[in-house]
This record gives sequence, C-alpha cells and structure tokens, in this order.
Amino acid sequence: MKQRMIRFVDIIKSDPAVEAVTAFTGSGGGTTTNTGRMFIALKPLQERKVSADQVINRLRHQLATVEGASLFLQSQQDLRIGGRQGNAQYQYTIQSENLEDLNKWGPILLQQMRRLPVLTDASSDQQNSGLQASLVYDRLTASRMGITPQMIDATLYEAFGQEQVSTVYKQLNQYHVVMEVEPRFWQSPEGLKEIYLHPSTGGVVPLSALAHYEPTTAPLAVNHQGQFPSVTVSFNLAPGVALSDATQAINQMEQSTGMPATIHGSFSGTAQAFQSSLASEPLLILTALAAVYIVLGILYESYIHPITILSTLPSAGVGAVLALLVTRTDLSVIAIIGIILLIGIVKKNGILMIDFALSAERNDGKTSAEAIYQACVLRFRPILMTTMAALLGALPLALGTGTGSELRRPLGIAIIGGLIVSQMLTLYTTPVVYLYLDRLHLWWQWWRKSSVKVVPQESLL
Repeated sequence: MKQRMIRFVDIIKSDPAVEAVTAFTGSGGGTTTNTGRMFIALKPLQERKVSADQVINRLRHQLATVEGASLFLQSQQDLRIGGRQGNAQYQYTIQSENLEDLNKWGPILLQQMRRLPVLTDASSDQQNSGLQASLVYDRLTASRMGITPQMIDATLYEAFGQEQVSTVYKQLNQYHVVMEVEPRFWQSPEGLKEIYLHPSTGGVVPLSALAHYEPTTAPLAVNHQGQFPSVTVSFNLAPGVALSDATQAINQMEQSTGMPATIHGSFSGTAQAFQSSLASEPLLILTALAAVYIVLGILYESYIHPITILSTLPSAGVGAVLALLVTRTDLSVIAIIGIILLIGIVKKNGILMIDFALSAERNDGKTSAEAIYQACVLRFRPILMTTMAALLGALPLALGTGTGSELRRPLGIAIIGGLIVSQMLTLYTTPVVYLYLDRLHLWWQWWRKSSVKVVPQESLL
C-alpha cells in the first residue's frame, strides 16, 4: 500500500494545478486496513485556470496506469448534502436479508454500472476476496483416536489464542501468565504441523494426522445500512452528464438486469437527497402559486384578476430555461431556486399594470380597453426601471469568477433569462389576457343574471 500510494502521489504532484498532497494508509474510521486516503490542495483558480473536475478528468487516465490499486478522486463540496462518505460523489445501494444474494449480485451490479457511459469511477465497498485459512478435520478419525472437537479447539487456543494459565502475585502487583507458541510457529499455517494433541487414551497425536488447512476467501467486512446487509456502489458522473440522466440510466439498468425480489436497490447520500428534492419540487411551486393567488385575490377582491397577474410567470420560466440552454448550464437545484425567485420578481409587472387599470376603471369610469392602454403607457417606465434593477443585481452572480462562483452562476443566469423574456412578452401579453378575462367576467355575470328566474308576486300570496 505504501509503495503504490507513493506512485499515486508522484503522479498527482506532476500536475501543474496541484499545490500540495497529503496521503496516509488506512482509512480513518474504516473497517479495513487495505485502504488509504489522500487530500489534494489545488492552486488558486486564477493560477490554474481550470476547475477541480477538469483536473480530475486529466488525472484519471494517468492514475489508471498504477497496478494493484485504484485511486478515486472527487472534488470537495462547499455544501455536502446527504452526509455519506464514499469513493465517489454519488452512491447506489442494494440491500437484502440474504447475504448470499448480495455476494452474487454485488459484483454483477458493479460490472453493469461500469458499462454505463454516463458514469465513471464506479467502485464497490464489497470486499469478498480476503484470504482465510480454514482448518478441516476428520471427525471419524478423531473419534477413533479419542479426540473431541473441544480438545482440538482448546489446544489451538492455547497455542495461538494467548490463553491465561496462571497469575504471579507480588507484594505490590500481580502478573498474568499467558501461554502461546513461539513467534516462528505462527508466521504461517505451516506451524499447524508442529501442534500435537493428547487424547484421553494416552499418547501423542500430531494435528496433521487428522486435520489439514484449506486456503479460502472470506469478506473482510459485511456492511450494513439500517438493519440489513448492503452493498454500495459509488460513482461519479461523466463529463457533461447531469445527475438526472445518470439516475434514469441506473434505474433502467436495474430493471433489465433481473435482480431477484429479495434485493432492494435505492440511491443514497447526495443522489438520494437529489431525488427527494425533485419529488417535492412540483408541490413547492404549486404551493407558492397558490399563496400568490390567494394574496392577490384578497387584494383585488376578485377571482379573475390574480390569474391575469400569474399569466406573466410562464414567460419567465421559459426565459430561464432558454438562458440555461444557451449557456449550457445544468438545471440544478440552485437554478430551480432562481425560477422560484422569478415568481416574486416577475409578477410585479402585472401588479403595476392591473392595479393602475382597475383604479382607472373604478374612479375615472373608463372602459377596460382604455384603462389597460393607459396603464401600459404610464407604467412602462416604472416596470422597466424595476426590471433593470433586478437584472443588474443578478449580473454579478452570472458573470462572477471568484471562489464558489460555480454555485451561484446558475442562479444569476436563470434570473437574467427570465427577466429578459418576461419583460419582452408581458408588456404585450398582459393587456390581452386582461381584456379577455374581463370579457369572461362580464359574460359570467350576464349568465348568472339570465339564469335567475323572476317569480311573480301573485304566486307569493
């Protein structure tokens, strides 16, 4: 492990973007000692001119030339969601009550995930190739010689188990006397040939006369998630691949593999948090729209005019998505937060126009067409000023290049794209929607009045 880690360190130090490397054998808090951990400090972004993921991509092929060990790199996240450590950034876990099913399907799952082009650095925490020496004895021969299994177990424990056989008492201290064979006999399984048994019938019987050892393999550790055994496959995303595409490919792969019903697969760590956030995202947006509709309905005392104001939101969402597509930015959770922020920013355009139009209709006695036209003319400058203030405020987020700019950039791009498209469209679409919904409101009132039957007074006497 030490020699291989030194080779890894030399390869990483040769990269011009790396400033320092710290490595040590044995993973901190891990269950096995055949692993190591490495921390890499990169130079400032202004000096290296490339992102951490780009550094990992160009190091990956060089690190693959080291035989006998594998090194998996992942960039450290400022906000680590999921809180699960692994060889890569994302994890997929299978669980089963039957350990034999996991031992069989764990390597198959790893092999199938390595074939997916959207994934890279796939590795498993399942280690079933640990060396183990099993002592196999002949029960019939041992019984014929008067040797019981308890006698074999006791003899082996006295030889290799450090059994306490006595206690030496002094005036101030006491010392435990431990019996064991000399170190040269427990350096290899060949020392079992020097072990002799003393049956109750008398005499001495060598252990090799009735037993032999067989080298086998055994798991170094059995990992658990919750209360059930589990196998976790860690993976990174290929360059240019979104996490949603990777999760869809893994789900399709699991269905086509044909795993038994006793095995349950699910994402864990960051990937699980991503799926949970996507599952609740539509409900969050609907709740925000419902809250806006209720507040506007109370403000204008109408069921129709809040719909006119909410009609400005689709154009903002379309603009945000188009801006992300043009800049080739993923629709991440931060970008979705920007779209939600647009709900509060963009609707003020409709509020400025509708509020003025309603005031002109109620106080000045103007028709709906005259009121909305005057609102568009007089409210154009305030709408443009507030939009430019919000747009210029988001511009540093989209163009920033400092530390952590990758996290803030999707937020700024989504806001800017949504504001530009909504500003271009809502000045024309909002008056049209206002007029059509006003006609719908008038038609609804006429229909309600015409549907009410007039009852003669004679029938009431």
